[in-house]
Amino acid sequence: MSGLFGSAAATSASNSQGDLKSDIAVRDPPSDSVSEIAFHPSANFLAASSWDNKVRIYEIDQSGNSQGKAIFELEAPALSVAWSLDGNKCVAGGADKTARILDVGSGATTAQQVAAHDEPIKCVKFFETGGNQMLVTGSWDKKIRYWDLRQQTPAASVDLKERVYSMDVRGKLLVLGLAERFIDIFNLDKPTELYKTITSPLKWQTRVVSCYNDQTGYAVGSIEGRCAMQYVDEKDQSLNFSFKCHRVTDPNDRNLSKVYSVNAISWHPKHGTFSTAGSDGTYHFWDKDAKHRLKGYPEVGGPIVSTSFNHTGEIFAYAVSYDWSKGFNGHSTTSPNKIMLHPVTGDECKPRPGTKKR
Repeated sequence: MSGLFGSAAATSASNSQGDLKSDIAVRDPPSDSVSEIAFHPSANFLAASSWDNKVRIYEIDQSGNSQGKAIFELEAPALSVAWSLDGNKCVAGGADKTARILDVGSGATTAQQVAAHDEPIKCVKFFETGGNQMLVTGSWDKKIRYWDLRQQTPAASVDLKERVYSMDVRGKLLVLGLAERFIDIFNLDKPTELYKTITSPLKWQTRVVSCYNDQTGYAVGSIEGRCAMQYVDEKDQSLNFSFKCHRVTDPNDRNLSKVYSVNAISWHPKHGTFSTAGSDGTYHFWDKDAKHRLKGYPEVGGPIVSTSFNHTGEIFAYAVSYDWSKGFNGHSTTSPNKIMLHPVTGDECKPRPGTKKR
């Protein structure tokens, strides 16, 4: 894989501001705003859900070229997308209050409904328990539901305080970002028992939650241009911290800044570093343990709404679309709508030398 995007020269993270010349656009992007993108767990297939009701799956080759491989449709905007742990199935949840799965491994062309809620399904994720892959869905009906795909009814349902805005799973750790800044944490060994709930340390609405690779904690991003790094165990609470990002200082008054939403946080699969991307249209790579920004990239022409690293960490995908922050009236047919592929080169995502891992 070292020849990925062969024309891209290796760059050093000592140059903290990168350029976008090597980033390549995915062919035939969705016709409306992208809601989420997700790389296959072990191959270079990228799934994208969209407000045009469709989920598209692209194959990415060694040179960064993309080709559409499959497509399936919901009856309303597709709000989320995820892969099964073995990569054989792609699931999407949407505003039609259902989740549908395409069995990619079997070559199926039609998606089957596998889940339902009383309100739109905002988030979908797979996890494994007892050797069986399960699906968890999070909805604006203030519930999460667990689904065994061998059954037509939910295996369990859990009532929550508020609507689900964001959700992530890593191993046995399930973290929910809810409305009104609630953060709920579940241990999937006991999936119906709330392990812990906190109020976000960030003062404004939660936009995204994302679990650490080692399952010891999670990151939170908010609409106020801030991120928080949070550990699960009480003994590690002294390691929690937050920082400002995705803000633009007023050139005429350094005490004033334009503040943008942090829309996406993704973790590098090998290095344990992470990315942030926001409504300012920029993305950045960070070393959590060194509390250091490794590299940042300039504005890409519109809000970045979702990001994903491929399984080797050599491709960083990001979706540029209207972020719906100004509602329906803020949407325009001229809003940018594209999915870009960035070749991760040099040491731009590697931790700083000598950083002590926590």
